Amino acid sequence: MTDDLRFTVLGSASPYPRAGNPCSGYLVESGDGDGDGGVGRGSRLWMDAGSGTLGALREHIRLDQLDGIWISHLHADHCADLLTAYYGLLYAEVELAAPVPLLAPPGIADRLAGFLTNGPRRSPVEDAFRVVELHDRHRARIGGLTLTSRTVSHGMPAFGVRVETEDGACLAYSGDSAPCEALTELADDCTVLLCEADSAQTPPAGTEAVHHTPEEAGTTAATAGAHRLVVTHLGPFLEPSAALDRAAARYGGPVEYAAPGRTFVVA
Repeated sequence: MTDDLRFTVLGSASPYPRAGNPCSGYLVESGDGDGDGGVGRGSRLWMDAGSGTLGALREHIRLDQLDGIWISHLHADHCADLLTAYYGLLYAEVELAAPVPLLAPPGIADRLAGFLTNGPRRSPVEDAFRVVELHDRHRARIGGLTLTSRTVSHGMPAFGVRVETEDGACLAYSGDSAPCEALTELADDCTVLLCEADSAQTPPAGTEAVHHTPEEAGTTAATAGAHRLVVTHLGPFLEPSAALDRAAARYGGPVEYAAPGRTFVVA
């Protein structure tokens, strides 16, 4: 373990899990952990909770060791494992000192309760999660990390996030988004830009774009002055090697793929 800001790819598949690759989810950490969730341990953030990511998360930490959860938007490939995390937090071996902070788009609590309620009494999602609804330019402190969220362009309420440490390391994450000014501002001079590249090609004229192509991911990184680009959330018609070549055509810095299980050091 190190004091560096780092993230582990729990999954990067779109729009459903592949064999060996869950949907979108990342474990963001900084500082050393003591293994027991005690005072002085590092910061741990579950960033997006797509289908299959909870099992991958549990290969690294227990749920009660999380400082918080951040969700970009309410498509299932980014939030579905909150449903099983609810059961893990309340009805398994975990003993929570307090609900886990859950930073997510408006309506998340009722959305979860709608799935989880099985009788006349609404499931107590707030016993598992301390829900904080995101808005444009929302700022929060999660452990030793500062999170700034911005509204991005995805045809529905959706957010990107900038994660910063006191030492100046910075991870910018697009969530799901077409290229937009807010995302470029969020990624300004960041150490690493983790950017989706779901679209194999630009949409037809007159159709709203809701994702990046690999070329557009490269352009966003170049325009923002990102120091490194990690391409993620590739659609089913994109191979990682081709996506990297296409992104590199627009961006002169290091370009890498968010392979499941890989850990990237941000600092």
